Order: sequence, then structure tokens, then C-alpha cells
Amino acid sequence: MALSSRTPSVQAIPKSILDGPSVLAPSEVHEVPDEGLEAWCTLLGSFLGQFCAFGYSNSYGVYQDFYSRHYLSSESSSSISWIGSLNVFLINAVGPISGRLHDRGYFYPVFITGVVLQSLSLFMLSLAQPGCYYQVFLAQGLGSGMAQGLIHVPSYSILSHHFSRRRPLATAIVASGAPLGSIVHTIMLNRLLNGPVGFATGVRISAGFITVLLFVACLLVRPRYPPYHTSSVNVWKVTKRCIMGVPSLLMITGFLLFQTMLLYPFFYLQTDAIRHGLSTSFSFYSVVILNTGNFCGRLSVGFLTLFLGVIDLITFSTVACAVLLLGMVSLGSVSSFVVLGFLYGVFTGNCIALMPSVVSLLTENPAELGVRMGISFFIAGTPISGALLTRRYLWWAPVLFCAIVGFCSGLLLFALRIVVSRGSNGPEHRVSQIESEPGPARTAPSL
Repeated sequence: MALSSRTPSVQAIPKSILDGPSVLAPSEVHEVPDEGLEAWCTLLGSFLGQFCAFGYSNSYGVYQDFYSRHYLSSESSSSISWIGSLNVFLINAVGPISGRLHDRGYFYPVFITGVVLQSLSLFMLSLAQPGCYYQVFLAQGLGSGMAQGLIHVPSYSILSHHFSRRRPLATAIVASGAPLGSIVHTIMLNRLLNGPVGFATGVRISAGFITVLLFVACLLVRPRYPPYHTSSVNVWKVTKRCIMGVPSLLMITGFLLFQTMLLYPFFYLQTDAIRHGLSTSFSFYSVVILNTGNFCGRLSVGFLTLFLGVIDLITFSTVACAVLLLGMVSLGSVSSFVVLGFLYGVFTGNCIALMPSVVSLLTENPAELGVRMGISFFIAGTPISGALLTRRYLWWAPVLFCAIVGFCSGLLLFALRIVVSRGSNGPEHRVSQIESEPGPARTAPSL
């Protein structure tokens, strides 16, 4: 049963508010065309931004495998996974800042800074020497992570300048850029890094490809409106309300646990396939299968929420991810890797697309939405999984840990479902009804 059919009578948040990341959209003041060459060019530019930002980050499993076997073989799996984890963390942590700067009319400075920094970081990565962990960490973890954080939110926020009625469609198209980019980058990086060109030249080719696409994105995206004023938000007061409110606390803790579990297969599935003796050609495509499922999962959310409520679906998908992780203990055949990888990608895609909608459900004041997004998605990473894996590759240890964490996340989201269905008179317990255009149609999705 859908969430809106169980919740008490509450005040609904206007759709135009939910479509933006943190503030009232320009469409509330200006007429939005929903068509025209400028609008569709901006959509293409935003799509390329996601393709080159989160899409590149999601292909880190290729680097994880290459570093552990060749370039940083003296480092532990946990240390290597810190590079990708910091990258993902900074995308989420910098996102609220870049979103606020965009709201104040600094789209071009923010977006172009992210583009230049992403290109520079990848070219600097190509100069990193074998065994020099700190060089890789600074270039790929710190530099590229900050760059992607500057690109991520503005590439969604700019859509509110050009689309209103068609914004759900536009947002869904842009959101599909990340998993599609991860598929392309995974195939390219595997061919380059593990081919005759080697690490330095391969990373430079990849960086050049990224630079060209992001340069095209800068030429395509066009803001239509000058800066507009927003109500001031006290971040500390909002944070305190999030911590003190039972529904928001359940949500934040559930998301924290989910994101702790989330990236383990994305980082280690390729290494797992190689260590289990599968062919190198198939192992290189294991992450592609995972990201293909993620792409399908994000696109299927709009259809699935017609039958299940937002919290119902994200709870089910989280528990399904935990069950599938337990199955990773017995992986050994090509068919098992294909089935488990694709299904895990589908269910994680559902969760990623639905997380912003859950935040929207529990946000009474739309001006606080950006801050709450930042708090809810602040922590993500898998270094502890690498520590449990150890140099002996004890696959059962990180799998068991991530599965338990996933079940705990599902339990917290189920408790949130109960609290929300019962309702409350307090401002933190009032839930806004969302009856159409679920998931990625409302706001910028996270990893």
C-alpha cells in the first residue's frame, strides 16, 4: 500500500519546491518554457556533467583491482578503498555547498571550477608514481572528489531554469547519466589500464576524454535567471531538529548504515571474480553488469512506486541488498556473478533514486531541504570492509559485516515506516504527501 494512503491528513508541500535541491525554484517567479533549443542543450550538458562526475566515481572498482594487484600492491585493501571512499564522501559533502552557491547565482563559477579541477586531478593522477599512495590519494580521492561535488548538484539545479512540467522527465534523463557513465568508464579503464598502454597513458586518455565532454557541457548549459533571494536557514538549528526528531533520526541512521554497505560490491566485485579464478575478460565486465543493473533500477523507480509507497520500496530494496550480499559468500561461477551483480545493481539503484524523496517526505520547511540532504547523505564509504577483507582475502568477513549493516538499515527504515504511518502533532513528525512523480523526479539524487 502506498504511503500516502496510510498517513494522516497533512499539509502537502508544493511540487515546485520538491523539484529543487534546497530552495524555491525560479519557475515560481518566472515562466519556464519547458521546450526550446536552449532547454534541451542545458539538459544534455547536465547529462554530460553526471556522466563525467558520479559516472567516473562509480567505476572506481577498476582502480581498486588495479591498485591492489599492481600499482599499490604494498598497501592494504582498506587503505586503497579509502581513496574511492573519500571521493564519494566529498561528492556528498561538497554538494550542499555547491547547491547553495548555485542558488545565489554562481552557477558558472561553481560548475567551471569543478570542470577544471576534475580535469586537472585526473591528469595529475597520471603522473602518480607506482607505490606513491599519497599522490594517488590527493589526486583521485581529494581533488577529483571535490571537483565532482562541485559539478553534481548544479547539474540538477540548473534544470529548474528550463523545465517545469517536463522536469520529471528531464531529471530522470540527467540521473541516468551516472550509471551510463560508469558503464562506459569501466570498460574504457579496464581496456586502458590492463592493456598495452599502461597506467600513465591510460589515465591521460581517460582524462582527455573527460575534459572534452566537460568542455562541451560548459558550452551547452545556460542559466536563464539572475540570482534570487531565499529565506535564511540556521544550519545548527536544522541539524539539532534532525537529531532530536525521531523520524529524521531514524532516516539519517538508516541511510548511514545503507551507505556503509552500499559500495562494497562496486569496489570489490571485479577483484572477487579474479580471485575466484574466473576469466580476466569476464572479470573486467563484472562491474559493468553491476552498473547496468543500477541504471535499470533508477529508471524503474517511477513505475514501482505506483504499487508501493516510497518508504515501503526503499525498505524492501535495502533488505534485498543485504540478502544478496550474503549470497556473495558462495560466488564462484559466471552465472552467479551475473545474476547477483545485476540484481544488486537494480536494488541499489532503487534506493539511491528514492533517498531524496524520503528526505522530502520528512521536510516541512522547503528552505531546509538542502541542509537536510547534506546531513542525510554525509557519510559513505567502505574502508572497514577492506580492513575485514585483509591481505588473505577473507571474503566472508566483509560480506557478513555489510549484510548485517544492511539488515539493520532495513530495520530502521521499517521503524520509520511505522512512525510515519502513525503520524504526530509535532512539526518533525508531519509528513508531506507525495502522490506523483516519485524518486528522481523531485530532486537531485545522491551515489
